[in-house]
Amino acid sequence: MPGENLTRDEARERAALLTVDGYEVALDLRSAVGAGPEPRTFRSVTTIRFRCAEPGAATFADLVAPSVTAVTLNGTELDAKAVFDGTRIELASLAAENTLVVDAQCAYSRTGEGMHRFVDPEDGEVYLYTQYEPADARRVFANFEQPDLKAPFTFTVTAPTGWTVLGNGEQDGEPRPASDDGTDGTTWSFVPTKPISTYITAVVAGPYHVVRDHYRRTFDDGTVLDIPLGALCRKGLAKHFDAEDIFTVTKQGLDFFHDHFDYPYPFGKYDQAFVPEYNIGAMENPGCVTFREEFVFRGKVTQASYERRANVVLHEMAHMWFGDLVTMEWWDDLWLKESFADFMGAFSQVEATRFENAWITFANQRKAWAYRADQLPSTHPVTADIRDLEDAKLNFDGITYAKGASVLKQLVAYAGRDAFLEGARRYFKRHAFGNTRLTDLLRVLEETSGRDMTAWSRSWLQTAGVNSLTPHATYDDADRITELSIFQEAPASHPELRPHRVAVGLYRRQDISGALVRYARAEVDVAGPRTVVTELAGAERPELILVNDDDLTYCKIRFDEVSLATLREHLGDLTDPLARALCWSALWNLTRDGLLPAGDYLGLVERFAGAESDIGVLQTLQSCARTALVHYVAPDRREEGGRRLAQAALRELRVAEPGSGHQLAWARFFAQTAESAADLQLLRGLLDGNAKIDGLEVDQELRWAFLGTLAAHGAADERAVTTELARDNTATGKRHQVRCLASRPSAEVKAEAWAAVVESDALSNALAEATIAGFDQPGQRELLAPYAARYFEVIERVWRERSIEIAMAVVRGLFPMLQDDRRTLEATDAWLAAHEDAAPALRRLVLEERDDLARALRAQDCDAGTAH
Repeated sequence: MPGENLTRDEARERAALLTVDGYEVALDLRSAVGAGPEPRTFRSVTTIRFRCAEPGAATFADLVAPSVTAVTLNGTELDAKAVFDGTRIELASLAAENTLVVDAQCAYSRTGEGMHRFVDPEDGEVYLYTQYEPADARRVFANFEQPDLKAPFTFTVTAPTGWTVLGNGEQDGEPRPASDDGTDGTTWSFVPTKPISTYITAVVAGPYHVVRDHYRRTFDDGTVLDIPLGALCRKGLAKHFDAEDIFTVTKQGLDFFHDHFDYPYPFGKYDQAFVPEYNIGAMENPGCVTFREEFVFRGKVTQASYERRANVVLHEMAHMWFGDLVTMEWWDDLWLKESFADFMGAFSQVEATRFENAWITFANQRKAWAYRADQLPSTHPVTADIRDLEDAKLNFDGITYAKGASVLKQLVAYAGRDAFLEGARRYFKRHAFGNTRLTDLLRVLEETSGRDMTAWSRSWLQTAGVNSLTPHATYDDADRITELSIFQEAPASHPELRPHRVAVGLYRRQDISGALVRYARAEVDVAGPRTVVTELAGAERPELILVNDDDLTYCKIRFDEVSLATLREHLGDLTDPLARALCWSALWNLTRDGLLPAGDYLGLVERFAGAESDIGVLQTLQSCARTALVHYVAPDRREEGGRRLAQAALRELRVAEPGSGHQLAWARFFAQTAESAADLQLLRGLLDGNAKIDGLEVDQELRWAFLGTLAAHGAADERAVTTELARDNTATGKRHQVRCLASRPSAEVKAEAWAAVVESDALSNALAEATIAGFDQPGQRELLAPYAARYFEVIERVWRERSIEIAMAVVRGLFPMLQDDRRTLEATDAWLAAHEDAAPALRRLVLEERDDLARALRAQDCDAGTAH
């Protein structure tokens, strides 16, 4: 892995030297099918035309490949063995104008990096797709792998006859028979792309199921834009594929962005491929967006799942402008695309689709991700210091996405919606098909808003950490507010006190209904350690003061004692769903910070979660409650806490509306919390059909959820899991089977799972992740204890020998978090002290896990009443 790294300094030197005029890439993928040696390779022939500002200088091209057949520079064949070291091709004595031709044998991937090859266990069909961000295009073709060396790409792909082949550009003519060596195959050619970065080029190839549509838009000047649309998935998923809903959201998004960006979609067609064993949610390849196929729902899911899919569709679409049309110069400014796409995903959902509560989901889920990331020792400013590609890989995090999006939401409140959107329009037109830095964006925002963005940028984009805002009120004898202040605090490690535009809401219960409603609100600018809200002086005494009402800024909300007492008794009476979500989020932050006992949080979930109307908020509460039970509840209280949580889940499951999303959510949560013999017997009955709950359809996905719990408690053996796979002999079924088998409470099972992930690279990325998920079971702490020491013995070797994607999964997934005592914390500290020279990215991951463990121990102390 270290040999594959690229530093920022190297990239800057190369960018100053080179201008790339174009790529011609020819791939022969026929080796993906049929008999052949393993690991399989494919032929990749790349022609790069580029200029050099300093003739006679030297540089290098990037390529990660098993072998190179030939390298030709300006007509002279170079000694391939001498110039290629496995990751780079050295190029000496460059001319003013150069042509480089590289003929290589590149490897298919099983880790989701580069050209991923997947064999469908259901029918034996082979599917290929590429995934490159931040720097894996070099696993498929030779290139200059950095975002600021943009160029047009012309792809030619030879593939088995009968396949569908897609790239970024539209198909150029009809596919033609391959005639080079007599082997059966078809060659597809694609029109040249616009100038784009290497990491967003794409190829999708295989016997995909394809649905076609088109989007048509007539602009005010009479110009007509007609965009061919495509939606793809594996043939085995075709019966579950709801392409019409995907197209509906796609068209709504294109309308929204055309209305607001004043720059027509610039990349021709718009295909969306849902692909197997995908490492991330989706990737914004222009004209050929790829998504994880779990967004093709095999069973019943809640509306929150459809909302999540729509958000991802719109997020990737926003990237067509923020990221693809205008691209950051280096990964320091990754936020210039990801923060904007995250913000625009929710913004466009609320205004253009049926998902009008997307800001509630944003407040409750996306911000929770940001708050966690911003309190880790690895937190960083939104504009980060990215020294190399390993840094870049780890910075696709809650800061870059969700905090950055939250900051943009604050910016809209600060600068104004119209100024923000006009700034975006100028940004696109000024920098189309180019690369930018932070200063380029601030310049247009200053123009459109009339505000000096320097101080705002320094506070919000160039410093790390999250502020806490706490209200304090005093009252007169008539129970009216004499003074309401907002106190702002920052952690000592990141002491920046930021300017906040916030709304402060006052709530009280109505006499008749008992509903907790807002009766006064004021928007204020908070600055410094204390801000007086003069606008609310004289208001009647509230039962709840909600700082950051309407979620305008990015902060942790705290409560005064009266407000917290009100929520303990009347949280379910809060009628506004966004206000309720904000309160739930604040209570969770208090729990994570060791300021609210985890048992109290579970008690709130038991009492009030059943009345939660927003299904996304409900599912978040269930996830948080599970985390609190496993990690934050004092060890001697876990059994009782788990019993009560399972009872609450079963109670709500039985009373939920039959067939509703809420019923499904409670069924899944019951499966996660069931532990008693009676609970496990009910799960077995529901699985076998001997027990019924009115309206609950136990489809295949729910069957696997129930079976997973039974397997983890020793109530389902290997035979039961194998029998279930026979019912669902699909790729998804295989992943479930692997997870269930690894979850069984047996020392032999755990040893096999550990060896499969740590000592072997035979498993694909998806099956490795499934094995890790099954291995790490909360109810098996004693069984897993021997692996705590082994973890620290192997992680440096794993990091050195495995691809970064798999290494990250192992380092994060196998950290002994369930061995939550001081000895594990001490062992972690000992490893960090003894490995100061380990790869910075590896140390970052271990530091993050260490922080989570230390936080869990503090929360347990709080729950036990021993917090200091």
